[in-house]
Parts: sequence; C-alpha cells; structure tokens
Amino acid sequence: MDSPLLEKLDRLRTLFRSMEKALIAYSGGVDSTLVAKVAYDVLGSRALAITAVSPSLLPEELEEAITQTDHIGIAHELIETAEMENPDYTSNPVNRCYFCKSELHDTLKPLAIERGYHYVIDGVNADDLSDYRPGIQAAKERGARSPLAELQITKAEVRQLSRYLNLPWWDKPAQPCLSSRFPYGEEITLAKLQRVGRAEMYLRKMGYRNLRVRSSEDSARIELPVEQIREFIINTDLPTLVAAFQELGFVYVTLDLEGYRSGKLNQVIVS
Repeated sequence: MDSPLLEKLDRLRTLFRSMEKALIAYSGGVDSTLVAKVAYDVLGSRALAITAVSPSLLPEELEEAITQTDHIGIAHELIETAEMENPDYTSNPVNRCYFCKSELHDTLKPLAIERGYHYVIDGVNADDLSDYRPGIQAAKERGARSPLAELQITKAEVRQLSRYLNLPWWDKPAQPCLSSRFPYGEEITLAKLQRVGRAEMYLRKMGYRNLRVRSSEDSARIELPVEQIREFIINTDLPTLVAAFQELGFVYVTLDLEGYRSGKLNQVIVS
C-alpha cells in the first residue's frame, strides 16, 4: 500500500473521530462497506449502519448486506422506504435517482436527529462526482456527507483500501438498484423489478458475477464482460436459458455484443 493512500485512510479515520457518532446509509456495496468498516473501527458502538429495504433491492443484496455488517461487527438496522409510491419515481424520468435518494434521506434524516447523529453518511466516492448522479444532489440538499468524495478517494482506491483492511468483498461488482435496468421513460412496477431481479439471480447461479439484465417492455438484454461473451455462448444451453427467461415473463432474450459497461443507461442523455 503506497503512502499517499495510507494517508487518505488516516484522514478518513480522523474525519470519523471528529463526528463522534456516525449513521451510515448502508447499501452493502464496496463503497459503503469501506465507510462502515472504518467508522466502526474508530467509533465502535457509536457507529450505526442502516439499510433501506424496497422492491428495487435484490434479496441477495440484502442478505449480503446483513452478512457483511455481521463480519464488520457494526450495529445494523433495516428500514423500509416507499419510493415506489411516488409517481415521480415510478415514471422513470432521467432524474429518477433524485427521487429515490430524496425518499431515502427524508427517511434517514429524522431518524438521525432523533438519535443524536449530526450527519447521515453515504458511500459516494470521488469518481461518482464525474458521472450523472442526480441522487447526489438530493443527498446534499438534506445535509448528508460523503467522506470518500470529500477526501478524493476513487473507486479503485476504495477497492485497494478494502483489500488492505481484509474485507472479503473488496472486489465485489457494482450493483445499482434494479430500477437502473429499465430505459428512461418506461414505467417501473413491482412485477418488472421482480422479473429482472430473478433473471439476474438465474445468471449468477450459473457463475457470472458482473452482469446486467436490461429490460425493455417484453425484451431482456443480457450484458456480460466482453471477454466472457464467447464462453457464455459456447457453454450455455441457450434454449434452456431462453425458456427460463420466458417463464419469468420475457418474450425476447438477447445478448449485448458490446458487453457490460457501467453507466450505459446514461448514454442516451444529451447534455
């Protein structure tokens, strides 16, 4: 581990010491897991991780979040959020994430105030600031803090620090909410979220970790890392896979030949 990165880790620890208490919006991703780990190491029982449970969270992701917080030792609670009741969210506009994070932080902030936490802490990293992330604005408007971004810690550095701290999930693939699988403008429903979630779980059981199933009306488009596409075509019983997806409710099943690329949904946005 190089000295500049260790200095960032020391600064992250110092930041948490200055907070005295930390309430962490914990998704179970590698970013918020690093934040939770450092917060717990510094603050112990004065650190609390809270995971928002909604239909847009994969059940396996919730299970992993519970397992990870148990491993760290940090106190962990679950709350329910109701973004699916907001038509501004379910209509799936380009700023959908703004309404999701608004619901999250409108739920967490009163809880933080009630329990004496001055801030809600999230896992936004420095790289996130250069992407289209309307949810970041919603969090800022509600007073949330992003220590990783504040200290200029990038995604690659998050993984390096997580490995240094012996977190088994240091290389865990990014897993945004299931609503990100739909093209902007297509209404999001509970049935659609469940369908795409089960499709992705089917592929993970086949051994693929880094993937997306993009859903557009009655079509499923599978995205895998480009280097895995050939192996997938050769080794997969395609008729069986198609039948499984059709049983979930898809009519057409396709494979994206460009391969998986984070943020692909946003390429349709004209700046």
